[in-house]
Amino acid sequence: MSFDETKSSSEKYIMNVYNRFNVSIAYGKGATAFDEEGKEYIDFTSGIGVNSLGYSNDGWVNAVTEQLKKVQHTSNLFYQPAQAEFCKNLCEKSGFARVFLGNSGAEANECAIKIARKYSEDKYGESRSNIITLNNSFHGRTITTLSTTGQIVFHQLFKPLTDGFMYVDSGDIEQLKKAADDSVCAIMLETVQGEGGVLPVPADYIAAVAELCKERDILLIFDEVQTGAGRTGKLFSWEHIGVKPDIMTAAKGIGGGLPIGACLCSEKLKDVLQKGQHGSTFGGNPVVCAGADYVLKNIADEAFLKEVTEKGEYINEKVSSMPGVKFVRGVGLLLGVKLADDEARKCAEECAANGLLILTAKTLLRIMPPLNITYAEIDKGLGVLKSVLEKRYAKKA
Repeated sequence: MSFDETKSSSEKYIMNVYNRFNVSIAYGKGATAFDEEGKEYIDFTSGIGVNSLGYSNDGWVNAVTEQLKKVQHTSNLFYQPAQAEFCKNLCEKSGFARVFLGNSGAEANECAIKIARKYSEDKYGESRSNIITLNNSFHGRTITTLSTTGQIVFHQLFKPLTDGFMYVDSGDIEQLKKAADDSVCAIMLETVQGEGGVLPVPADYIAAVAELCKERDILLIFDEVQTGAGRTGKLFSWEHIGVKPDIMTAAKGIGGGLPIGACLCSEKLKDVLQKGQHGSTFGGNPVVCAGADYVLKNIADEAFLKEVTEKGEYINEKVSSMPGVKFVRGVGLLLGVKLADDEARKCAEECAANGLLILTAKTLLRIMPPLNITYAEIDKGLGVLKSVLEKRYAKKA
């Protein structure tokens, strides 16, 4: 297909739920993508944090291909070597007791919700089932995870939503203490609100939340779907803060490009869900697990994570001095760029037209390149961004 044919067929046959850029990605290598005609793009998006090792990483491709030659799928009613190996490594490297594998971050969060509610019902009865999340949060697009998300804009048009969720402001511990009554079984939060504008949640607030949870036997859940898998320069972002949750969810980058969601729990919760109380047909697929295990072995390396931090600092410094940039915030290779005119989408469209793929998060540009992006690719992408910003703000001057 040509680009025009790809675009035409997509618009005719695919439900129109994505606000697509005028770009088609036909193939790629590393952090560089190409369309059908061979036009080159530096990719600062990595599929919204999914392609943690970039396009077509040789080791990842080999791991996936070798597993495809053995078995592509089998029921979770049987044991799977690839699944067992990955889950063992994931639990040992993260320090959690057990994991359930699904296919997405939303599924991982649904599992976390079920664990929290069943733990509380087993111990305290049905009346203790509410879950508190933060305003401006994002936890998924299923009916239940829409309810979990603390943004009213996502609640519109799909009511009635799932009951049992309460929302408080990030940073206001007194508000949280008032809300955390005897009806609450868990508090769920992101350490950095990615979809909410790459907005870090204050570390002292998270520590206070953890203390409150410990006092009241409320479970603490961290949604690490966007911040996990090395994205912030630690294997998981809670390591920056030193506060370990009872339940953690992960997805996106942990699979390196294939669908995966993981819900990990602490020792005290490892037996909460029993046979028949949860499940997934495709969750823990052996091909996905083989790819994920390769990703995990690479990103868990301390030298690799140090480079993620250094690359993030390098990008932050370069972008902060560009025309029209008010500030850059975030951590590691999860960065938000505030522009003087708040026209992030228009700026991202201009970047795409000039060979740079970049995301938005509310009124900010969002930078999430592959974790192994080279400095040459970084500089090439930053060159496009700088050129676009110079033209935009020269016009406005």
